[in-house]
Amino acid sequence: MPELLIDFITSLDGYAAADGWPGWWGLEGPEYLAWLGDTPEVDYTVLMGATTYRVMSGLSAAGEPGTEPLAGLSTIVFSKTLREPLAWANAQLVARDAVEAVREMKAAGTTSMRTIGSLRLCRSLLKAGVVDRFRVVIFPVITGSTGRERIYDGYPDVALDMIGSRTFDGRIQLVEYVPTVLSGPTGS
Repeated sequence: MPELLIDFITSLDGYAAADGWPGWWGLEGPEYLAWLGDTPEVDYTVLMGATTYRVMSGLSAAGEPGTEPLAGLSTIVFSKTLREPLAWANAQLVARDAVEAVREMKAAGTTSMRTIGSLRLCRSLLKAGVVDRFRVVIFPVITGSTGRERIYDGYPDVALDMIGSRTFDGRIQLVEYVPTVLSGPTGS
C-alpha cells in the first residue's frame, strides 16, 4: 500500500512562515538545497491545498531558489475555489473531500503521496489517521513577533516514534516520525 508523508518546514517555534522573512527564513544552504534536489520522494504525488498551490506556483514562476522543480511534479490540488486549467501542467484539481480521496488513492495502491505546506489539509489527514510518516525540517530561528501560520494549532494529541534525523549545513535539523493519533494524553 502506498504511504502518505506529511512534510513541513518550520521555525523552531512552530511557524510555517513569518512576515518580512524570505523563504526558508533566508537560511537554506547548499546541503539542504542539494537534498531537496535528490530527495527520494521525487516520484511521490504531491498533495496541496489551494492556498499553498497559489503561493508555490507563484514562487516557482518567480524563480525562487529550490521551487523550480515543483511545476514538473505530479500534483493533486484539493480546492473548491480554484478552476482548471491550473498553471502547472502536471497538477490535477480535486474538488471533493480530501480525506476520502486520499483513502481511495491509498486503497487503490497506485503511488505514494506527500504534502507540501497545506496546514489545514495536513491537519485533516492526520486527524483521519491516514498519515504514515511525518517529517519536519526545523530552521534555527524563532519568529515569535513576526511568525504566522502556527503549524500545530488544532492538531490532536499525537505520539511520534522517531525513525530518522539529519543535520544540514550545520544548522538545519530534519526529523522523521511515524505518527499515532491519540485519544488523549498517554497514561490518562
